[in-house]
Amino acid sequence: MKTNKNIIELLGEKADFYLEHVCEKITKDELQTPSRTNLDKVFTQSNRNPQVLRSLSQLYNHGNLGGTGYLSILPVDQGIEHSAAFSFYKNPDYFDPENIIKLAMEAGCNGVASTFGVLGLNARKYAHKIPFIVKINHNELLTYPNKYDQTFFGKVKTAWDMGAIAVGATIYFGSAESNRQLKEIAEAFEEAHNLGMATILWCYTRNEEFKTKKEDYHAAADVTGQANHLGVTIQADVIKQKLPTNNFAFKEIGFGKYDDEMYKTLTTDHPIDLCRLQVANCYMGKIGLINSGGGSKGKSDLVDAITTAVINKRAGGSGLIMGRKAFQKPFGEGVEILQSVQKVYLNDEITIA
Repeated sequence: MKTNKNIIELLGEKADFYLEHVCEKITKDELQTPSRTNLDKVFTQSNRNPQVLRSLSQLYNHGNLGGTGYLSILPVDQGIEHSAAFSFYKNPDYFDPENIIKLAMEAGCNGVASTFGVLGLNARKYAHKIPFIVKINHNELLTYPNKYDQTFFGKVKTAWDMGAIAVGATIYFGSAESNRQLKEIAEAFEEAHNLGMATILWCYTRNEEFKTKKEDYHAAADVTGQANHLGVTIQADVIKQKLPTNNFAFKEIGFGKYDDEMYKTLTTDHPIDLCRLQVANCYMGKIGLINSGGGSKGKSDLVDAITTAVINKRAGGSGLIMGRKAFQKPFGEGVEILQSVQKVYLNDEITIA
């Protein structure tokens, strides 16, 4: 298959490392893996009402990945999270919110995730053409000195009024404010479900102690996995998480609950096994895990994006939510990289490990 050949060429000397790996700690047979019937298997016996099921169906059945059980979402809230000038100077076209929506539509994404302002300004023109996911809280960077806290920028009902099918939110697990954020978002997700909207949680970790002299453990498999487990506990329908870069955070930092045997039993140091632990913490894959695409590094973006997609798919994840690698490029290149990632999920030769 030509697509498979292209993916192998992009992965280069690491192609076999990623494409031939078999997960032996948590096996694929133990997972609920993405499929055309996934929503029926997972949610029809849940407490989600029919309106939520319809919203989830709209998300999973839209775009190039529609009907596959996988998601390709364009998220652009970096104008607040990372400052607008810093986020858009590489491509100033995206100061105009309409271009964000146009990029997601042209690339065939399942949905577009952005702010109240971006989506609200274009709601009547586009809310019926592509699923809207309104990000309801943010960490603003204008306070001096910078702090790491997520605060509400609007109401769940406002997202519903503009035709959104889902709300998204971030909790900084491990931060001093995490308990307040956990309570706020649990209540917001309950309201969203009552209104018939789906919920997506950015399960990020933030604590200065997570970065030691030895290593940065903010993306360690054990702590991000636990963040995912907290996220599904408050009934997120989809979990967004960074791809794991290492492990042993609980052990190395010396907090929480851990045992050497849990690391040996559940995972290895292979990237797919580490991501499999994240999937397992999402109720063994019953709640979809989408990994973030990360920042743009320039020439390596395509290879990095394909690699992340392969790891996520083979681990049993449900897709990618990628922004900066797409919108910080010319429009056509942004479309191309998003569709290249989608081809990973459309390729039947790339299987669950």
